Amino acid sequence: MIPEWTRLAAANPDTRSTASSTPIFVDNGAAIRGTDPVAYFTEGEPVQGLREFAYEWEGATWLFASAEHRDRFADNPRAYAPQYGGFCAYGLSYGALVSTMPDAWSIVDGKLYLNYSIAIQNQWKEDTTGNIDRANLNWLDLSSK
Repeated sequence: MIPEWTRLAAANPDTRSTASSTPIFVDNGAAIRGTDPVAYFTEGEPVQGLREFAYEWEGATWLFASAEHRDRFADNPRAYAPQYGGFCAYGLSYGALVSTMPDAWSIVDGKLYLNYSIAIQNQWKEDTTGNIDRANLNWLDLSSK
């Protein structure tokens, strides 16, 4: 059964990039609310990106805190981009595309995962491996359509 919060959170029509066949969480014209994805790895925390360091990838605009971060991402986007296009990892484990917040994040086995909220992230962490396995299957199914 899909939790009610996933239906409510997924209702925001501005959370999908239509220019790419792979859905990317976009809010106010920027992927993952304009947060620098490289900063999660280098700074250990979310850092707001700047438009002057924008980079287009997978049909979405990604923002970075510095030219160095932008260039690192451009060299290997899949190493830094969040899993599931930046949608909530827990929501994907239920098959739902749900928005995320920058402060609800984890790096597991070198991959960045975002969640809808800290409370949802805590639920996701109760079975991280199982949730990732289910989300991977749902993402594969979603991406193949």
